[in-house]
Amino acid sequence: MALCIPVLSLLLLCSFFRRALSDRVEVLLPDVVEVREGGTASITCSFSIPGHSHYSYLHWLYEKNGRTNIYYMGQDRQFAYDTEYKDRIRMADNFTLLISEVTLQDERTFLCQIGAGPAGFGENRTELRVYKSPEPPDITVNDVGILVTDDETPEIAKCKSRNGYPTPNITWYKNRNSLHQGRDGVNIATTVIKESSGLYTVSSTLHSRLSKEDRNASFYCEVNYRLPGMDRMMESERVNVTILYPMESVTLVVESPSRLVMEGDRVVLRCKGDGNPPPAYTFLRVQEDPVDGAEMEEEIEASDGLLILESVRRNESVHYRCRALDFNSGVSLQADTMLSVNYLDAIQMWPESPVELSLGDNATIHCSAMGSRTLAFHWQWKGEVIALGPLLNLSSVDFKSSGHYSCVATVPGVPGLNASKGVTIVVKGPPLVSVKHHSLWVLVNDVINVTCEAFGHPAPEITWSVNGSVLHKRETHQVSSELSVQVTQELLRSGVMCYARNSLGSSEELIRLQEVTVTTHPTANNTVGPIQKERKREESKGVLIVAIIVCILAIAVLGAVLYFLYKKGKIPCGHSGKQDITKPGTQPEDIVVEMKSDKAPEETELLPGPTGEKPLPGDQGEKYIDLRN
Repeated sequence: MALCIPVLSLLLLCSFFRRALSDRVEVLLPDVVEVREGGTASITCSFSIPGHSHYSYLHWLYEKNGRTNIYYMGQDRQFAYDTEYKDRIRMADNFTLLISEVTLQDERTFLCQIGAGPAGFGENRTELRVYKSPEPPDITVNDVGILVTDDETPEIAKCKSRNGYPTPNITWYKNRNSLHQGRDGVNIATTVIKESSGLYTVSSTLHSRLSKEDRNASFYCEVNYRLPGMDRMMESERVNVTILYPMESVTLVVESPSRLVMEGDRVVLRCKGDGNPPPAYTFLRVQEDPVDGAEMEEEIEASDGLLILESVRRNESVHYRCRALDFNSGVSLQADTMLSVNYLDAIQMWPESPVELSLGDNATIHCSAMGSRTLAFHWQWKGEVIALGPLLNLSSVDFKSSGHYSCVATVPGVPGLNASKGVTIVVKGPPLVSVKHHSLWVLVNDVINVTCEAFGHPAPEITWSVNGSVLHKRETHQVSSELSVQVTQELLRSGVMCYARNSLGSSEELIRLQEVTVTTHPTANNTVGPIQKERKREESKGVLIVAIIVCILAIAVLGAVLYFLYKKGKIPCGHSGKQDITKPGTQPEDIVVEMKSDKAPEETELLPGPTGEKPLPGDQGEKYIDLRN
């Protein structure tokens, strides 16, 4: 019973305090308000009053060595107190305090107090925090160089970020991997300085042990800082550290040209040791002593590990050596290489150009050359390969065999190394004449064109047996001549002769002319103009061709009929006379075509006509074709 009395008293006391709290004025503010330096801070104050009471006043205050009123708002008036905030604060409609042009000194605690008359009063507080982004980080690398064999942990780089608020943080990276204090020999020292402006400058120094593999590593620092509602970061530029390490190997290579070396090339040999700093290099030409075969070294002038041989010659195909000395470690290493210079001498040829031959001769041209390897030869003529090997065999040459031949020598396996030499073949002989047509059908007074060609060396000259307009064309060992002349009766009898001559002889060709005549019977109107005569002349050529075809067909039909009548006994053997194969009552036509030739039948040669027909072998002498059907 004694224990129940204190417990009951405690419950009654708690009930009293709960009722008292529910009857108090409640004020709500955010725990923290964040703003950038120079911006405007917005602090919202909301409240609730028990029962039907209303607020009678609102006070804004800040705490710094006590409380200071900065703003009052009542039912009938409101004003800012005469403080440092007087010109920078104002009240919004929803009881929100606005502070403009915020500075670092504004970072403090602000209170909102609400009075509600008989209901009493209530208050709450908030923290105003001010932020300023720092300047981009500035990184400085150790430019002296880091010796990997050093026992101490060397300084790699320094990073500094100025004028940030609150204090920013610096993180180090190597090849995008973050570095942490105490891991893998990493030591990071950080210093924070508060400037007179209240801003902070942070400096960080990175110490770390490095190896030869870090010679291409990149380092950078990252600054992390806070702004209202977000976390931000900025990176510095990437830097490389000079790492010093001893030489372990050395190489000697032909750096230029990238292909096989040829005589006349500019050759660059590079010697390279893998130490840093680079070692000192010495180039040597190594040869054998001709007496005892001992190795002899001859020093060659070079610079910075490069040996340059301008317009290299074949006698520089020797053994080269590079010796590298590391002064820091005292290590001396060497590397060797053999330089092979490929070459090709000028081509020798016999017989030498020009080579003169007669028609039908045989000849062999031989070419040779010396090179660094076994050579390959081929011969070219007019851009085409005509023979493989060093020999060119020509047999039964003619005028078309004349021209320029080239012997080409190449070095297999060495692209671009080749040589060539040419020889001119001249085939000498008397001229050979050729004409396009040996016989032509012509009309008197027509102008005809005849062509004559001649081959020979020396180049022949062409002349004609008649005068006319002549056009000459000359090519190597060939001359072409075209004659334009009017047909006359005298020219019909003599023909046209083409002559070709050179110092070795002459040759000629005759072009026979055979007349085609057109006979026209008188008609009621026999008067025609020049244009009609020309038209008649053109038409007569076509009529002539048709007449020949009709004649051949008529003879074939006549022969078949006579043979049939003979078999039937209608025609006695030996009967002579004429048979009129024309139909009774028909009238002769106006045009009869007559072909004459002053030559003997065996000398007459008909050329193909426009349609390609030739006269029958049996056609001789004078022919008349009566076109009546």
